[in-house]
Amino acid sequence: MPAKVLESNTSKAKALWAERQAVVSAGSAAYSSVIIAKAKNATVWDVDGKEYIDFAGGIGAINVGHCHPKVVSAIKEQAERLLHTSFHVAAYEPHIKLCRKLAGAVPGGFEKKALLFNSGSEAIENAVKFARAYTKRRAVVSFDNAFHGRTLLCLTLNSKYKPLKQHFGPYASDICHARFPNPYRPPRGVRPEDVADYALEELDRLFINEVAPEDVAAIIVEPVQGEGGFVVPPKGFLGALKKVCESHGILFIADEVQTGFGRTAKMFAIEHEGVAPDLLVTAKSLGAGMPLSAVVGRAEIMDAAPAGSVGGTYGGNPVSCAAALAVFDIFKEENILQAAEKVGEAVKSRFDRWAREIAIVGDSRGLGAMRAVELVADKKTRKPLPVATVKAIVKSCEEKGLIVLKAGAYDNVLRTLMPLTIGKSELEKGLGIMEDVLSSTRP
Repeated sequence: MPAKVLESNTSKAKALWAERQAVVSAGSAAYSSVIIAKAKNATVWDVDGKEYIDFAGGIGAINVGHCHPKVVSAIKEQAERLLHTSFHVAAYEPHIKLCRKLAGAVPGGFEKKALLFNSGSEAIENAVKFARAYTKRRAVVSFDNAFHGRTLLCLTLNSKYKPLKQHFGPYASDICHARFPNPYRPPRGVRPEDVADYALEELDRLFINEVAPEDVAAIIVEPVQGEGGFVVPPKGFLGALKKVCESHGILFIADEVQTGFGRTAKMFAIEHEGVAPDLLVTAKSLGAGMPLSAVVGRAEIMDAAPAGSVGGTYGGNPVSCAAALAVFDIFKEENILQAAEKVGEAVKSRFDRWAREIAIVGDSRGLGAMRAVELVADKKTRKPLPVATVKAIVKSCEEKGLIVLKAGAYDNVLRTLMPLTIGKSELEKGLGIMEDVLSSTRP
């Protein structure tokens, strides 16, 4: 049966949705019914001219705003000089300059190298390849509620089964899943303040029952879980996890695809914990909307793969690299990290109040501007709000002019990924729409 198509109230959009159904795979995700014609900073306009405030930001890819003039200019200038050769056939300066910028931006007082790819999934796959080549080990440990992408290895690293993994097996081998500490939803009998210790004890159990630590090449972790619901681990957990890695010769991989480039008011979220990962993966806002990702890490690890064994036709395309170099300039010239902190403070203030006053808001959490509310049918039992109700909330926000995304293990979390350059009036208007919709929704 064909997939159910999201409806729109406008004739042009309806025609385009019908065409989408006819020519686009039914497996394609559809988070809203909006068909965008143009965008500027934190505002988008659909094909019928309706204006929306964008709290989705290209799923976290537009931290410097839609169509930033400096990014657009860099793209135009580069397109006139060189569109493509493949860096592995004939190198070009923007690729080399960007690798140097990334090596300097990623935490760690050691020599670093980088390599560029197209997507977050592709970079994750290559980070695992680098780790296995360096350690000569095969196993990789991920976490429950993790999301690392949609390619086969990434699906295996992911934890949520339906709809991401269903029907797509068999999956990659030598992947294990450990507990991720979620203070809002601790295991039965475990106090919220003890979830980090519990997760580390469970990792020890995994090393006894499922895989020997000397066979593990890497542990990969999101410093803040993205699709898992913006779950922030307790302070100190990531540092303790890094020590576990060091004690067993396991590499620590930080997946900063969604958390990177200022989303948490640090360039990379791992900086909040003072941890230097062996390998760090970034994408999304690195390219300001252009397809681009990177693996950055210890030089000796990045050099461990056999010569010529890692590459890709389009990875680090010169136009994407030019956009990313402009992003670095924008961060410096416009104090984007400070802007992220201010956006985060404004969102946190609203979300914390909603958690106190609105019946269906069970939890407010996050770091910097990476914030979320978890919606519940009952605050005492923390029973998740039904998915149908959450979808109706998202749809109602859309009808009122706000694009917002859900997430979480139960699809009951609303998350904020608005551009960090969003204006105060736009931010307040968007938050006002969310508040009105949530306040009028009954469990």
